[in-house]
Amino acid sequence: MDVQAHLERTVARHPYPLIFATISGAHLYGFPSPNSDCDLRGCHILPAREVVGLDTGSETIEDSRMDDGLELDLVTHDARKFFAMLLKPNGYVLEQLLSPFIVHTTSAHDELKAIAAHCITRHHAHHYLGFSASQWRLVQSEQPPRVKPLLYTYRVLLTGIHLMRTGVIEANLVHLNEDARLSHVNDLIARKTSGEENDTFDAAELLFHDREFVRLTAELEEAQESSTLLESPSARPALNDLLIRLRMATV
Repeated sequence: MDVQAHLERTVARHPYPLIFATISGAHLYGFPSPNSDCDLRGCHILPAREVVGLDTGSETIEDSRMDDGLELDLVTHDARKFFAMLLKPNGYVLEQLLSPFIVHTTSAHDELKAIAAHCITRHHAHHYLGFSASQWRLVQSEQPPRVKPLLYTYRVLLTGIHLMRTGVIEANLVHLNEDARLSHVNDLIARKTSGEENDTFDAAELLFHDREFVRLTAELEEAQESSTLLESPSARPALNDLLIRLRMATV
């Protein structure tokens, strides 16, 4: 199967010009199962007439479908909404914007990636702390527990720790674990990538992973406390200027 061709067809169907479209989800995180779907995320630009008139265009476009056996999920936001999310401590949009797996790009995408460095603050730790806690609750609630949310828990905590220490977004758990050196994470990745999307693990292992969750949560909190990252984003003027130029180009 020519996956790239499927991805390009999905992008070509989009009703609005795209600033970028990248691959997110398990493929970005470094642990796709053989049957994982393909998550495409991006940013589109509504024409000015669909912003200033009574009949406005869709700020969010979603397109989920099976394409020749490949499950594709595309979600994009209009530039105004996406830029506003960048100014909040939202790790999702940073990971999508900076994903190395690019399906569609533009010069505006390059400009936006450069601006993103001025959106990162120490408060992004709250995003990763909150998401990891919700994933760990999911792990604890399921019988038997699944490998997927457990890997998400580790991925989110290690991404947050790395971001607080370096100011760099790294969403790939394989790369993150080169520094963390957690052998049990490598084992979990191997199980996920060679197994089914809903592969499970022995509930007796929960106590060990609970200790690791507590340890890494404390490590993320400490990394936030000592972080030298910005207290608040400084990118608003640059984002505002880019948005005006993009919107004016659609007139």
